[in-house]
Amino acid sequence: MERKDFLRTLGTGAAFALAFPCLHGCSSDSEDNLDKNPVATGVDFTIDLSTPMADNLAEEGGFILVKSKPSLKYTDIVVAKNLEGNYVAASQICSHEQTDQVRFYAEKGGIFSCATHGSEFNQNGTPINQVTNNPLKIFKTQLTDTILRIFD
Repeated sequence: MERKDFLRTLGTGAAFALAFPCLHGCSSDSEDNLDKNPVATGVDFTIDLSTPMADNLAEEGGFILVKSKPSLKYTDIVVAKNLEGNYVAASQICSHEQTDQVRFYAEKGGIFSCATHGSEFNQNGTPINQVTNNPLKIFKTQLTDTILRIFD
């Protein structure tokens, strides 16, 4: 029996009940999801690159995960040394479903990617695949000697 024949035998209500979860899926960028892990503003902290905490930033393509404390709310940030040797920082909170799984992937050409549903972003935060249209929060960086400042 073909799918449309099967659905016709179930009736409209049953077909809708079966189809709705499939149509909704995990591709929701709706406002319902925006408060799961909010991205804080007011970020301003430093990392001393000469400390062991920053060892992974010594090589191009390396990254670290940092918890900052803006406005008494912790924010998860991924700080990376891109393939050109510059420092970039982004929210670990994905703009798609607000999970905290964004990481830097040198092996993918130096992009930010979320392990939850596969959202990918360039280093400016612009989505580069079809998972979401929402940009990723990118923070400014400033290097002075061995002190890296991450801020809004």
